[in-house]
Amino acid sequence: MINIFEVNETNKMIEQENLDVRTITLGISLLDCIDSDLEKLNEKIYNKITTYAKDLVATGEKISAQYGIPIVNKRISVTPIGLVGGAACKTTDDFVTIARTLDKAAKQVGVNFIGGYTALVSKGMTPAEELLIRSIPQALASTERVCSSVNVGSTKTGINMDAVKLMGEIILETAQATKEQDSLGCAKLVVFCNAPDDNPFMAGAFHGVTEADSIINVGVSGPGVVKTALEKVRGEDFETLCEMIKRTAFKVTRIGQLVAREASKMLGVPFGIVDLSLAPTPAIGDSVAEILEEIGLERAGAPGTTAALALLNDQVKKGGVMASTAVGGLSGAFIPVSEDQGMIDAVTAGALTIEKLEAMTCVCSVGLDMIAVPGDTKASTISGIIADEAAIGMVNQKTTAVRLIPVIGKGVGETVEFGGLLGYAPIMPVNNFSCDAFVARGGRIPAPIHSFKN
Repeated sequence: MINIFEVNETNKMIEQENLDVRTITLGISLLDCIDSDLEKLNEKIYNKITTYAKDLVATGEKISAQYGIPIVNKRISVTPIGLVGGAACKTTDDFVTIARTLDKAAKQVGVNFIGGYTALVSKGMTPAEELLIRSIPQALASTERVCSSVNVGSTKTGINMDAVKLMGEIILETAQATKEQDSLGCAKLVVFCNAPDDNPFMAGAFHGVTEADSIINVGVSGPGVVKTALEKVRGEDFETLCEMIKRTAFKVTRIGQLVAREASKMLGVPFGIVDLSLAPTPAIGDSVAEILEEIGLERAGAPGTTAALALLNDQVKKGGVMASTAVGGLSGAFIPVSEDQGMIDAVTAGALTIEKLEAMTCVCSVGLDMIAVPGDTKASTISGIIADEAAIGMVNQKTTAVRLIPVIGKGVGETVEFGGLLGYAPIMPVNNFSCDAFVARGGRIPAPIHSFKN
């Protein structure tokens, strides 16, 4: 039974500490929409999404009003379009028509993003999946709400270096295609290793083929809540610090569980998972970097940062897993640069580099996220960064990702404004020594020995 103290405590977290449910994401299977006729395929996709998701936004708003819990985003994820469109799409333009159909459906039901313009190519690419990947620049340039992802590796299969090379080129093409919006298309494109099937967060959400026909997944947030809690144990030992993070993560996740179950009941859709991730925003006081600084660092990026992040991630999972019947997605602490004011400040102060961020990704829930780099960065350099991050995920049996934004026409020392939850970012320098010959080898990096567990 929840008592009045817990009610008041939750209200304080919402009003003063930026607590929110970042997203409720409705996953929809499009496997039964597959058709060899492109026009019929698009019609089926539009009809299924607009039928299944017609009440999603209203349900989110009703739950928010009933419980006083802000639900920032309502989103949709669909079956990877690389699978759905294979029978009908013979050109990149054919795939782009599906992207436009997804965008039209998202606008019709009122969600802010729809994810699943996706190819899963960790071991190899089918002709259809390669067509989808090559269509991404045009698809993202001609839509507003579509998000795209490509899974190029896994612990079980290794890393598809042909796909890694191609994605370096595609990211640059997407930057060029959306250069009038400061290369915003790249903010809606993420490259994964070990991509999860049930991630509710964009830009990487898609509805895995092992999922039910539809599912509700919820992503919670709350960096501000954790930071405020840690202020009460300033100077205490690590055991005390860890206990406070666990207790706070439990409270935050329990709110996500409540929202998930209510949304499931109202929509008549099964509950999937709660994603435990601490997802920051550009708002002051809603920063993962500020948590790290509260733990004892002058700036995020200082010596000790990776250890502090590892501690934070582990305790968030230990506390959150007890508060929900099912956890999944990414679950941990996000470290996007543009979406976290503390990270932006650390970059500006010279405390945080791409190399240090890469080290931090070894122990956090995602990877190199929302990082703006010079627009003249070479495709092979981007591919090399993707390969590095994929290797971390492959060897450590965890999800890693890259969302780099080469901002056409801008260089180190300048900033780029994306707006809203995407925030703004300083352009960060990249290592310009060449990896051309490495990327050009092609083929596949084999899976590590410890992946063989059958």
